[in-house]
Amino acid sequence: MALEFSIDHRLDQARAGRLITPHGVVETPVFMPVGTLATVKSVPQDVLEELGVRILLANTYHLFLRPGIELVRSLGGLHRFMSWDRAILTDSGGYQVFSLSDLRKVSEEGVSFRSHLDGSSCFLGPETAIAAQIGLGADIIMAFDECTEHPATRERARDSMELTLRWAQRSRTYFHQHQEEVPWLSGGHSADAESASGDGGSPPAVGQALFGIVQGGMYSDLRRESAERTVQIGFDGYAMGGLSVGEPRGLTSEVVAATLAHLPSDRPRYLMGVGTPEEFVYYAAQGVDMMDCVLPTRAARHGLLYTWQGPLSIKAARYARDDSPLDPRCRCSVCRRYSRAYLRHLYASREMLAMTLNTIHNLAHYLDTMKAVRHSIKLGKWATFLSEYRSTLKSGDSPVP
Repeated sequence: MALEFSIDHRLDQARAGRLITPHGVVETPVFMPVGTLATVKSVPQDVLEELGVRILLANTYHLFLRPGIELVRSLGGLHRFMSWDRAILTDSGGYQVFSLSDLRKVSEEGVSFRSHLDGSSCFLGPETAIAAQIGLGADIIMAFDECTEHPATRERARDSMELTLRWAQRSRTYFHQHQEEVPWLSGGHSADAESASGDGGSPPAVGQALFGIVQGGMYSDLRRESAERTVQIGFDGYAMGGLSVGEPRGLTSEVVAATLAHLPSDRPRYLMGVGTPEEFVYYAAQGVDMMDCVLPTRAARHGLLYTWQGPLSIKAARYARDDSPLDPRCRCSVCRRYSRAYLRHLYASREMLAMTLNTIHNLAHYLDTMKAVRHSIKLGKWATFLSEYRSTLKSGDSPVP
């Protein structure tokens, strides 16, 4: 395996462990900020490092269109291009292609689509998606899949699942035939092995890791079958895709539970694109190791900020004269320095600084939440943490058990 993974602590289904990647050690369960276009919107890389981000996500579809894979490869790969010496995971682009419902055509070979930028004809399939991710040089890359829409009939969900499984096999085959072409393995890496180990832990592994993606729509038996057959193909880790596509939150939880039961316990489990801080806590309790979501950055741009007491809309008029910190419990640079009144003023004035400060805080809250989760698991105080976490939330609509 290119990716080393160990579980150091368990409490019921919850677990705390470590991913060892070529660009550093990542403690799990982990939140991965989304940097779609090789940037987490409005936040520079040095700030991400100060926040403690050990791994972030970039998107193959968007980088495939702009600036182009060959340009990134020629500049030494994604790590050097974006000046980021820590780990990167790239999504295969399947979800983004799925969102182009009026601009795409799916076939056995892959997906033909028109660029949302200029309308030009493009194609992504298992081989081209893996080739693109090899060119980008991310530490963890994803098999190409079809994201099933919701609602979908059982027949449609099965056909989509079968296609994803065939694409998974082709993705794996191509990956093992070409993985030596990773830019940072051919002299283009941005950090040597000692500096890449990050926190002084075990030395980094060498080589990319490939994760398979479980599909099957909202049908638990199809999810179980997809999980079992994806595991038979054999991957370094396993992701649960096709969620947060419009289904009710309760159904998402059922599908995740049905899938987790059939994924190997010795490999990392990745839940894609879900969700609020409370949901992250809930899924960590079920044994999910990796999660990403655009919500903290997207919500920040709309003035929705997450606190230990629940979400807060900074644009509300009641904060116009509020001199208190955004979240008294938070120790991020925003909460230490700025008042709610000032943050509301920036947002109401449409100042660019509002986006930056709001995003920094939301990222800090997600990262601190996962740090608290890991800490409570390691100390054997998971039940106490859950009880205290529940009691601090103002919202009654929480999935936390």
